[in-house]
Formats: sequence, structure tokens, C-alpha cells
Amino acid sequence: MSTSAKTFPIWAFFSLLTNGILLLAVVLLIWQQQKLTAFFGGVITSPEQINVNNSPPVVTPDLGRRHQLTYEQWVDILKQEAKVAADRHPAHLTILAGDSLSLWFPTELLPEGKNWLNQGISGETSHGLLKRLDIFDRTQPEVIFVMIGINDLIRGTRDEVILDNHQRIMSYLRRVHPTAEIVVQSILPHGGEQATWQGRDKLLAITNNRIRRLNERLQSISAKKGVKFLDLYPLFTNTQGNLRQEFTTDGLHLNREGYIVWRSALQIYSNIELKPELQRISGKDKK
Repeated sequence: MSTSAKTFPIWAFFSLLTNGILLLAVVLLIWQQQKLTAFFGGVITSPEQINVNNSPPVVTPDLGRRHQLTYEQWVDILKQEAKVAADRHPAHLTILAGDSLSLWFPTELLPEGKNWLNQGISGETSHGLLKRLDIFDRTQPEVIFVMIGINDLIRGTRDEVILDNHQRIMSYLRRVHPTAEIVVQSILPHGGEQATWQGRDKLLAITNNRIRRLNERLQSISAKKGVKFLDLYPLFTNTQGNLRQEFTTDGLHLNREGYIVWRSALQIYSNIELKPELQRISGKDKK
């Protein structure tokens, strides 16, 4: 072999997993292992959490009460939590921004080694998220994961409007958080005819092919905006192109198994795609 020839970095090879069928196989394998671990009494270590106040901490409403909160009440809670993150500057701060899919992410399933700030609100739209991004302006996140759009589709919003809002979200986050890795996640499919969600008719009016095409355009826009794109869509679809029943509670929201798959994808993606870039940025800062 010529000494001038460049070797193909192993991490670059594995980075191909993020957009291919191998990622699906790896994530599903991890999901099966997690299920077996849980079955035989294994324990999943909880990630580091941000205490909302020094004393006493703000009590996050339980699952039942969350549905009784107004949008404004949720925004107030998120403001308090973001203020704590801004004041304390926790290491490896990672933000989840989005709707109920992000909101309901079980804290014990979030990938470890990070301080997570969940900025999800049930029923959120891309326009709503855009208007409240300033809530966490003062934080210093290492990574911001964004997933938004399904509620826009449910409300009948046109694709062009959704994509325009996404572009504005990307531009805003890139400007306000220039050192953070911005990762836009694909919109997930729905359960189709098997869905039992109360707004089932609205879901059925949205084809999963439309969601898939919207994700393709979203990926293209992300590349142009210089932000990363994590395509979760293939991980959650069955052979009919619908959300797999074993991953959902009602054809729209995820169950624990679904979140295990999402968690596994975040772990793999972070280690392969984000970690080398974050190390490079950190190295520059030390110079």
C-alpha cells in the first residue's frame, strides 16, 4: 500500500450506520437486550438530572396531572428549569425540544453521562416551539435535539409552512448557540388503521408517505443550514410503513419499548457522530 494513501477511519465507517439499515439492526438488537435485562431484573442507570431549585426542588406534576396544565403553565415550568440550567452551567447539558414525544421521554431511559433539560410540551407545533426558543437562550448546551411537526400535520398545516418554521428554528438555534451541536430528528410515522388515539381520523388523513417525504425535505434543509439530521423514521416503521404496534400506546405516542429504541439511537448517534465533533471543538477551546 502506498504511504500516501489515506486509511478510512473506523469511526467514519460506523457513521454510515446512522443512515442505513445497520443502524436499524443495531438499535433493535439493543432494544431486545434491554428487554431481556429488564425481564431478568437488570437495572438501567438513571442519567444525571438537573434539580430545578436548590431547596426545595420544583415538583414536576405526575403523569395524570400533566394533562391538566395549560400551555402557559407548562411554559412557566420550562422557564424555571431553563433558568436553573443557565445559572448552574451543568456539564454536558443536552436539551430535548419538541412536543409530547419529547415530554414523555422517561428520565431513567435518557442516555447517561449528560445533564438533560426537557423542553417538550404536549400538543406543541413548530410555530409554538419557534416562539419559545428564547426560554433557554442563557443556557450553554452541548447538544440540542429537536423533534417537531406531527401536531402541525394533525392541525392541517401545509408542508411548506412546517418546513419554513423548521428553517427558522435551525437558524435561531445556530445563531444563539453557536458552539452547540443542533440535531433535527425526523418526524415519526403513525400507526395507521391500528391507531387508537382519540384523534384517529385526523391521523388517518395524514399518509405516512407524506411524513416520509417531509422528512426527506427536512434532511435536505438541515444539510443546507449546517445542522445535523437524525433519521429515526426507519427504526419505527413496520412493513406497511406504519408505526410499529410494539412501540406505541395508541398509534401516536410511544410506549417504554419505543423509548428504548429512541434511547439506543441517541446513544449510538452521540458516540459516532457527535462525540468526535465535540472533542474537536473542545480541543480548539483549550488552545
